Amino acid sequence: MTHRSFLAAATVLLLGAATPALAQQANPVPADNNQIASELDKDTVTVGVGAAYLPDYDGSNDYRVVPAPVVIGSVKGFNFTVIGNRASLDLVPNRPGQRWDIQFGPVGVVNFDRSSLKNIDDTRIRALGKVGTAIELGGYVGLGKTGVITSPYDKLSVSVSLRHDVNGVHKASILQPSINYLTPLSRKAAVALFGSAQYVESGYADTYFSITPAQSLASGLQTYSAGKGWKNYSVGGLATYSLTGDLLHGFKLVAGGTYSRMLGDFANSPIVRVAGSRNQWIGAAGVAYTF
Repeated sequence: MTHRSFLAAATVLLLGAATPALAQQANPVPADNNQIASELDKDTVTVGVGAAYLPDYDGSNDYRVVPAPVVIGSVKGFNFTVIGNRASLDLVPNRPGQRWDIQFGPVGVVNFDRSSLKNIDDTRIRALGKVGTAIELGGYVGLGKTGVITSPYDKLSVSVSLRHDVNGVHKASILQPSINYLTPLSRKAAVALFGSAQYVESGYADTYFSITPAQSLASGLQTYSAGKGWKNYSVGGLATYSLTGDLLHGFKLVAGGTYSRMLGDFANSPIVRVAGSRNQWIGAAGVAYTF
């Protein structure tokens, strides 16, 4: 499974798991303001697990089903996430009742794209050989605003992350801007929309999308040299519904999907254009529990 595909699938579960605080704010009728503030200030951990249907590799037209685990939490206002092969920490603490959310912190990704040939159906891609597992470390900054479009309780967030391969697999950086919109429908349900894009350097393009003469001879795909640029964009949505009363406690169902489009040199690579597809689809469904 590609690191991009896994992250997109895991994000579906992550956003669904992250809705409890917003859903709680949306309906304060059963309690007074002091009780609501007290509940919002509590530490919380949400664990989710589900199944994701996604491409075999970045640009593949073959699909498979894999598990998609998620853990998110907030301790003393500090938010953290561990979603499969990605982890991040927001070093700016959140306060109860705040409207603006400043986000800043470290992010790390373990990139498994084409690191296991047994997970790839296409014999031409297998013939290109394995790619090592890249460890990508960096940081992100973002800004969120609560109460922007549909109600005083919806939230719009924008962020940008930059990470770099630190163990010499592709020796490149990845820039990723993102936008997320989340709105609670009630204490039991919420929906979200999200989009992102990735800009990658030449080392990344060469490692995953170029084809050397030796690889061409082995695979039958023509030689190709990919350059840096915007690799793809992705858009998606999700819905989540509580099974045990509200989204703040207990079990909830989450389901959603994303569409990605490969761009430029990446879309024109024989790895995508001949052996795969520019259009990438992901679907995920699962269950989460909030402690």
